[in-house]
Amino acid sequence: MSPAKTNSIKIAIIGASGYTGAELVRLLARHAHADIRALTADRNAGKPLSDVFPHLGGLGLPDLVKKEEVDWSGIDVAFCCLPHGTTQEFIAGLPGHLKVIDLSADFRLADLDTYAEWYGHAHLAPELQNDAVYGITELARDAIKKARLVANPGCYPTSALLPLVPLIEAKQIETDNIIIDSKSGVTGAGRAPKEGTLYAEVTEGIHAYGVAAHRHAPEIEQCLSAAAGKDLIVNFTPHLMPMNRGILSTIYVSLANGASAADLLETLLNKYAGEPFVRVLPEGTVPHTRHVRGSNHCLIGVVADRIEGRAVIVSTIDNLVKGASGQAVQNMNLVCGLDETTGLEQEPLFP
Repeated sequence: MSPAKTNSIKIAIIGASGYTGAELVRLLARHAHADIRALTADRNAGKPLSDVFPHLGGLGLPDLVKKEEVDWSGIDVAFCCLPHGTTQEFIAGLPGHLKVIDLSADFRLADLDTYAEWYGHAHLAPELQNDAVYGITELARDAIKKARLVANPGCYPTSALLPLVPLIEAKQIETDNIIIDSKSGVTGAGRAPKEGTLYAEVTEGIHAYGVAAHRHAPEIEQCLSAAAGKDLIVNFTPHLMPMNRGILSTIYVSLANGASAADLLETLLNKYAGEPFVRVLPEGTVPHTRHVRGSNHCLIGVVADRIEGRAVIVSTIDNLVKGASGQAVQNMNLVCGLDETTGLEQEPLFP
């Protein structure tokens, strides 16, 4: 086991052999108050984590076990990194004293019928859905602080909602013509082997997928509808890029109520002034995925379009950090009453 830490929070990572699980270990291993007590991975149960992730050796961590073998009496917070559709029943069976940060999509959609439509089966823990808080940290701090169950947002939605929600709330963009063109690194598809993510299938090319049918669309629309006070539908298309990490969303909007691109920029600068992880760039500057690699940062740029009355917003995050495990740690910090930057202070890796 890792050495005990002052005022430690005892943590279990369920599904520690995937990319998000490994990223949680990387971030929490040097967290001042995190004490990792249990790591699960059913197929690799009985192995040390270093057998699966050699870069995480030498940290004094417990060996991998099956999730049924965890002694929950000694755990304060559980991070669930299980596949979509497998988390609802598992979390429903956990002891009530636990705080839970769920990195799957199982509790992100508040409407149970919408969940069933997009995920192909009825919600398996409807009694818990009302308790789940959708955890875009910068947009839901107060609710997250009081939550027992945090539904950690998807990576694509995080990149789109951080710039769009403040602009919709300010009524500076039209809500019936939002186009979100997003590109992701291959780790967004998870670590399980799939034909579509083989090296030969991904390298030297780019392709759209889930066109007009990606499951992150209703997640984005749920939050934008709440900001607008009416039901919204957006045009969202994801693309797979031949890179390991990163998401870049290029968002096309029509201006409203006499607003200019400079007004959008000012709104975002005011909204995120003083935020530790969301940075709005100077006018005309756009971020690259390499500017956030390995960090919990989101960078946002705004450019006036050549088409009058329109603007282009570019938002980028590391899909495994701000898009998953980093935001999960940020949310855990809030739930546990800590400074939300704890364990997330590292700057991006560049180049």
